[in-house]
Amino acid sequence: MLLALANCDETLTSSVAPEPRPAVPAPAPNAYVPPSAASQDLARFYQRIERDLLTRGLLRTDGGGPDTPYDASDLERNFETIAFYSEYPDHAVTTTAYTTEGQLSRWSGPVRVQVEFGPTVSPETRKKDAAEVEAFTARLAKLTDHPISVVNRKANFHVFFAGKDDSAYVVSRLKQLVPGISQPSLDLIANPRSNIDCFVFASPTKAAPYRFVRAVTLIRAELPDLTRRSCIHEEIAQGLGLSNDSPKARPSIFNDDDEFALLTSHDEKLLTMLYDPRLQPGVTVQDARPVVRIIARELMGQPL
Repeated sequence: MLLALANCDETLTSSVAPEPRPAVPAPAPNAYVPPSAASQDLARFYQRIERDLLTRGLLRTDGGGPDTPYDASDLERNFETIAFYSEYPDHAVTTTAYTTEGQLSRWSGPVRVQVEFGPTVSPETRKKDAAEVEAFTARLAKLTDHPISVVNRKANFHVFFAGKDDSAYVVSRLKQLVPGISQPSLDLIANPRSNIDCFVFASPTKAAPYRFVRAVTLIRAELPDLTRRSCIHEEIAQGLGLSNDSPKARPSIFNDDDEFALLTSHDEKLLTMLYDPRLQPGVTVQDARPVVRIIARELMGQPL
């Protein structure tokens, strides 16, 4: 199981790979409950962070431009780092991380996305967030040429928007959705540190360890608008298989420098590469390298 977290250099894995099971029915919509004073304080904290980043010229939404050139070699290098490697901290979820070489992991079957909200998310915000997820999901389906859609039932990719006051609800739902979820993961969800905006679980089965069958994303309800959109873009894309970050990736949201808030032209190509039929789940980075080089040059219009 992969756990990727935004705005911190941490990921978490568990050796427990859940077996396929019957779909959990969609829960009844939660009645709105106003957030507590502590939740409102946290929202103001995130607003200050977003304002500071914007003042520094970060959280760009332009997708890259003349100041961020890249070529096929850059695309090839960044895809290898982001799609074939993941960062895993120790079981205590510390700030120390290390990289491990892996094999390509992605979805083989349809991705059915369902949005769920904690009680403290207002009705107006629920509508806006649901519309953003639906639009981004349609964009991902077009980029990957893979069946990705928003559903109301029988989902296998759950996107939670939940606040500080909603932890009991989210923990209860995750125990339903991810049997065998580790206690450190539940502890992180129940009381996430303030530097963690959002994260995603993506899990395969024991029989097919490189083919995702279930994913869960959690996005803090206290986040301001642009940071929420950034979490939607990064966590759902990571849940499709782009599980790492790279300081060399530019223009990209798969970089911890916060320069870009939303999916860039570079990132769109990474997703197209990830679901190219010439690459299959489980392929090693060594075996994939010649094919990745060809795909990158095709996408950039450069000679082979």
